[in-house]
Amino acid sequence: MKMTWRWYGRGNDQIKLSDIKQIPGVEGIVWALHDKMPGEVWELDEIAAVQQQLKPYGFNMDVVESVNVHDDIKIGLPTRDQYIENYKQTIKNLSRFGVKVICYNFMPVFDWTRTDLFHPVGDGSTALYYEAGKIHDDPKEMADYVMSFTEKYNMTFPGWEPERMAKLDELFEKYKPVTKEKLWENLKYFLEAIMPTCRECDIKMAIHMDDPPWDIFGLPRLMVDAAAVDKFLSMVDDPCNCLTLCSGSLNANPDNNVADIVRKHCDRIAFAHIRNIKHFDNGDFSEASHRDCDGDTGILDILRAYHDCGFDGYIRPDHGRHLWDEGPGTVRPGYGLYDRALGIMYMLGAWDLMDKEAEQK
Repeated sequence: MKMTWRWYGRGNDQIKLSDIKQIPGVEGIVWALHDKMPGEVWELDEIAAVQQQLKPYGFNMDVVESVNVHDDIKIGLPTRDQYIENYKQTIKNLSRFGVKVICYNFMPVFDWTRTDLFHPVGDGSTALYYEAGKIHDDPKEMADYVMSFTEKYNMTFPGWEPERMAKLDELFEKYKPVTKEKLWENLKYFLEAIMPTCRECDIKMAIHMDDPPWDIFGLPRLMVDAAAVDKFLSMVDDPCNCLTLCSGSLNANPDNNVADIVRKHCDRIAFAHIRNIKHFDNGDFSEASHRDCDGDTGILDILRAYHDCGFDGYIRPDHGRHLWDEGPGTVRPGYGLYDRALGIMYMLGAWDLMDKEAEQK
C-alpha cells in the first residue's frame, strides 16, 4: 500500500508540509484546489502551484480529492453536458502532473453530514459526531451550524461551498424530481461520458462512499452498502471506474462488513480511507481512534483483507480525534495532526507484522 495524507493547502490548513514529512511512511499528499467551485476547470497554472509546494518535501501528488461534481450533472439537467466537458478537461490537466486517482462523490446537496464538529468523547479529546435525533426534515439547522463554523474560522469545507449553501432552498427544489433510480441513471451517464478520457489519461475515477450511508432530508443516497457497490461496478464495468472505499462511511451502518467488500472488489479499490466508528444504541455514532478496540469498524480485519489481497493502491488515515491543544480555530474538524499520525503508525505496525507473518509461511 502507498500511504498518503490529506492536506488542505497553504492558508487553508494549519498543518505544515514540514510536519507531515516527519510522519514515517507518508509518500504522497492528497490535495485539492479548494477555492474551485464544482463545474469549474482546474487550470494548469493552479495545479503547477501545488506541485511546486510539494516538490521540496519529495511528496507525490498522485491522488486528488474533492474534484466535486456539479449539481446539474447529479440532477440530470440539459446543462450537464457542458459541465461534463469541463470535468474532462480537468482530468486531462491533472494527468499532465502525474495524477493517477481522482476521488469524488455523487451525494446530493451535502458532501457529508455531522451534527457536532467537536464532540467530547470522554478522554479529553473531541471528535466528529452524528446525533440521529438532530436530523429532521428541515436541514437548515444543521447547515447553519456548519456554515457558521466555516465563517467564524475562515475555513472551506468541500461540498459546503458558501455560494451553494446560500441557495439551499433552490437546490432542494431542483432535486425534488431526482429519485434514487434517476440518480443512478445520472451517475451512469456521467461515468460513461468520462471513461474514454480516463483511459486516455490513465486516471482512475474513485467514488467515495456516501456519508452517512442512508437517505437524509429526503435526498437519495447511492453508495451505501455491498449491494450498491456491486451495482456500481457492474453498471460501468471499466478498470478506470473504481472505489474510494471509506471504512467509516460504510460502517456508520453496523450491518456493513467492509472487510468482505475489500476481499470481493480489491482490484477495483483505487483509494482506501481507514476510519474507525463507535456506535451507540440510539443510532448516534462518533469518530474514534484508529485502534481496533476503540471502535466497532473492524480495522484489523479490514487491514488484513487488504494485505491478503495484495493491495498496492493508495491509503490514508481518515478522520481523527482532536488531541491536546487542537480545537475550534486551531484545527480543521476531523483533520488534526496527532491522531491521524497515530493512525498511520497503527496501520503501518499492523501491516509490518502481516508482512513478517507472510515471510515466515
